[in-house]
Amino acid sequence: MLFAITCTDKPASLALRMASRPAHLAYLEANLARLVLVGPVLDPEGKPCGSLLVVDVADRAAAESFAAGDPYAQAGLFESAVIRPFRLVFKDGATV
Repeated sequence: MLFAITCTDKPASLALRMASRPAHLAYLEANLARLVLVGPVLDPEGKPCGSLLVVDVADRAAAESFAAGDPYAQAGLFESAVIRPFRLVFKDGATV
């Protein structure tokens, strides 16, 4: 089942994000089979200020566990994280 995980960084936390980034990327690499779409959300200046992840996991509990295991979350980067079921309609220019 697909879930969208939308995270908002705490204010003035770019240094924490950058310090945690190598561990975050290693976590994502270790979970590639679960990832549908992943990337940072940018502020008006083009700097990361949050994250958007669409993951394919068994259920909401697995999505919550995945989000909690992210080194960004463990470092206290996020002001908020919202997890919602997601339905994919278009991918790579085609209906799925």
